[in-house]
Amino acid sequence: MTPRSPSREEWQPVCKIADLEVERGVAALVHGQSVAIFRAADDAVYALGNHDPFAKASMIARGIVGVRQGVPFVASPAHKHAFDLRTGRCLEDAHVAVPAYAVKVIDGVVLVGHRKAAAA
Repeated sequence: MTPRSPSREEWQPVCKIADLEVERGVAALVHGQSVAIFRAADDAVYALGNHDPFAKASMIARGIVGVRQGVPFVASPAHKHAFDLRTGRCLEDAHVAVPAYAVKVIDGVVLVGHRKAAAA
């Protein structure tokens, strides 16, 4: 069975890219899940699950965005664990990750799609 790509209905419009502050996160309800949306300095947009598995609270969107050895990340405001914005994997503990979601921008609108497969 081949994985199917998201249909038009599976891409949920969230906001305009112009509404996102650079290197700041916002939380949004996407497909029934709390998702943290980030706009990087290069205008790349990322979406991660908003629940911090270490703090056991929904706060990833309030984290600090940065780059470590070429890896864009967000550091949770509670315990400062860094999560790769591309994959959701914790940079300090490879056994821990938050969900990462497919994102695209069309005509200035940020759309969030399916949850990406877990990083290997």
